[in-house]
Amino acid sequence: MEEQFILRVPPSVAERLDRLLSESASSSEDQSLDLSFSEDGRSGTFVIGNEHFPASLLDLPCVVESYKTYDDCALVKTADIGQMIMVREAGDIAPDAVEYRHGLTPPMRDARKRRFRREPDLNPELVQRVEKDLLNIMAGGTVENADILF
Repeated sequence: MEEQFILRVPPSVAERLDRLLSESASSSEDQSLDLSFSEDGRSGTFVIGNEHFPASLLDLPCVVESYKTYDDCALVKTADIGQMIMVREAGDIAPDAVEYRHGLTPPMRDARKRRFRREPDLNPELVQRVEKDLLNIMAGGTVENADILF
């Protein structure tokens, strides 16, 4: 398995990264590329050329699998990706949560809220009573307040 991450950048930065990674990158202003994080490990700075952009490390709502192919036929799984580095424009506000609310694609918008099971609303007294009854049964006793249905 390889170590991989997802880097989400604004469109203006994406164009500069594309120019930098292409073979015809000849401009000297975009030659430097750096990503550094502060001590908390969740916020940092992304530097391309002479410009500094704020960055945040966010957890994705679900794991994304990454695949690679050598022969354009068979796919080989290379990594499970669970985090994303989000680079923002200088004036944008930092996300207040550690987990990114949306997935990577439009169908995964509000993924946690729409697709994953919610915890059931249980009465704490009922849970304690059932737990007590189960402990009594396991100890060889009987259930105290049982409703018998035939």
